[in-house]
Amino acid sequence: MSAFLDRRTNPFLENRCALTVFRLDSLRIVRHDQQFLLPNFLNFPVRMLSKTAFVAVLLLLLPLCASADVVDRSVAIVNNDTITFSEVNEFGEPLFKKVLTETPPDQREATLHQARLAVINKLIEKKLVLQEAKKFNVQVSDQEVESAVQRVMASNKITMAQLREEIAAEGMNEKQYREELRDQLLSSKLIDHEVRTKVVISESAVLDYYNTNFLATPADEYDLLQIGCTWGAQTQSGATPSQEEARQKAEKAHDLAVAGKDFKELAKEYSDLPSAAEGGDLGHFQQDEMAPFIRDAVIRLKPGEISRIVETENAYHFFKLVSTRQSQAAAREPLDKVKDQIRDKLYQQAVQQRFKDWMTSIREKAYIKIL
Repeated sequence: MSAFLDRRTNPFLENRCALTVFRLDSLRIVRHDQQFLLPNFLNFPVRMLSKTAFVAVLLLLLPLCASADVVDRSVAIVNNDTITFSEVNEFGEPLFKKVLTETPPDQREATLHQARLAVINKLIEKKLVLQEAKKFNVQVSDQEVESAVQRVMASNKITMAQLREEIAAEGMNEKQYREELRDQLLSSKLIDHEVRTKVVISESAVLDYYNTNFLATPADEYDLLQIGCTWGAQTQSGATPSQEEARQKAEKAHDLAVAGKDFKELAKEYSDLPSAAEGGDLGHFQQDEMAPFIRDAVIRLKPGEISRIVETENAYHFFKLVSTRQSQAAAREPLDKVKDQIRDKLYQQAVQQRFKDWMTSIREKAYIKIL
């Protein structure tokens, strides 16, 4: 069995490369295993099985050619070490229970095989890390192990007597438990040296992430002039034009605008809209701020061009695009407020990738055979 301490002592947990985690919950040690790549329908709470049912799972994991007598045997070779059948069963017990209880019967055999391979591969990684630690003569003192034990008790608010009870309930004695902690500390020290200390997040990387994820995307702004000729309602001149009169008025103004006449002067003379007094000046708009009929009329215009005449419910409109410009990006959160959050996220991503690359390199150099 393995027993992780906390995020400070175990980069496996931070890197999502965790092998097995123990925590005390209602005075029970609960195992939390690495998420293996299994079908989505397995992501539900595990129901407890009887001992007989679980033995059936273990038997299903044996190759078909196995002997009728179930014996502890090697299932993989990792350089000069072996991984045994009992190690796989012990390490993968929660996952195998999950498969048996939550997988449809017609998919159970294939999913169990997939789960078994996933567990073996995680154990291979564990063996490789421990081998590397020994190769580089990484040492863990008895005092470091004792400090780890004290942290486990403090974080779970239990006494040594209670911890021993929980260890015994998991089928271990205190010596075995401490050796497991030693192995984890050993692995953690090595990974700190080979992975974590070699990851540096620059200020420019933080700023790039901020600019990409915490700033609103700059958008084009359109500076518009408008002329609108209405019908069916009294205009500022006191007249109430018909639709035909409004159409003819709009066409005349449009022809003059296309011919190059001053658009603002034309707006003051021909437009029936409130903007006429300002020469038809509508100001700056982004695309998503425009009414659909305006957006459709101006979106393809170049600065200086006049739109076609657009008919609405009670008016004829056309527009001139004076200019376009890109709006400034708006910050959703100040950089100082989210800088540490960004750095931590980038650090975790970089550590995960570096661990993956490091493990790939170790595996390529190792002799590994799954039996």
